[in-house]
Amino acid sequence: MGAAMVWKKLGSGNFSDCPNGSRRWIWDVFGECAQDGWDEASVGLGLISIVCFAASTFPQYIKACRTGNMDQALSLWFLLGWIGGDSCNLIGSFLADQLPLQTYTAVYYVLADLVMLSLYFHYKFKKRPSLLSTPINSVLLFILGLACAAPLLRTTGPVAAQREVFRGRTLLSVEPGSKPFTQQEIVGFVIGSVSSVLYLLSRLPQIRTNFLRKSTQGVSYSLFALVMLGNTLYGLSVLLKNPEVSEDEGSYLLHHLPWLVGSLGVLLLDTVISIQFLIYRDTATSSERQPLLPS
Repeated sequence: MGAAMVWKKLGSGNFSDCPNGSRRWIWDVFGECAQDGWDEASVGLGLISIVCFAASTFPQYIKACRTGNMDQALSLWFLLGWIGGDSCNLIGSFLADQLPLQTYTAVYYVLADLVMLSLYFHYKFKKRPSLLSTPINSVLLFILGLACAAPLLRTTGPVAAQREVFRGRTLLSVEPGSKPFTQQEIVGFVIGSVSSVLYLLSRLPQIRTNFLRKSTQGVSYSLFALVMLGNTLYGLSVLLKNPEVSEDEGSYLLHHLPWLVGSLGVLLLDTVISIQFLIYRDTATSSERQPLLPS
């Protein structure tokens, strides 16, 4: 949820192509060849980052139910930018023909965003009834249904041709390859770039909202703390992964650039929000009543 996830499906490679000492369970679950301890650490950190991203929204759910002012505490544009980034992630999971685990994880992210957005509109229209409430709820339910049905509609394309040299898949990133970019890598690169930009842009309205209100009341810091931890672990998982045999470090970093820039950029902006939590921690709750967006 802080960084895009575009995993590419391998061809007809098998575990026997992996170097001696590779972990069988990593191959069975992710189709990735862990060549040494660095690769194993990359997979482990990537898995922990997924858990952090998946768990990050629950503290905000609890906070919203306790305070009942989620529509004032969170910026609508923050939520829309976040769901936009995760939607690009989900689209990329289909275009890149991900394994079921990655697809279901991407679907979960979108569903979690929709729950957050639904809570926002629930508290907004509960206090200020509007004629738009019914259409908006209908649209959210429609999107929710599509997200739930997406895995059932997923079809498996033809199996790719056998590759002469085994190529591993990097957790939470597009598959590295030798220059030039393949068409599939270009699609993944573009989607990853759009997703990263949306994640970055989503933070700016929330920073502005906190500044105008001079308060972070109603916002759960655990939401941003878990995302910061997830992005940190994600960045480490990419950097610890060994490049392919036919690829140098510069080419490897180039193929991962959108995700690394998005991850580090979001981490920086979330640090700014963390500073706002420190500055406004003693602010009176009266600022909660200020409107979130101009009417």
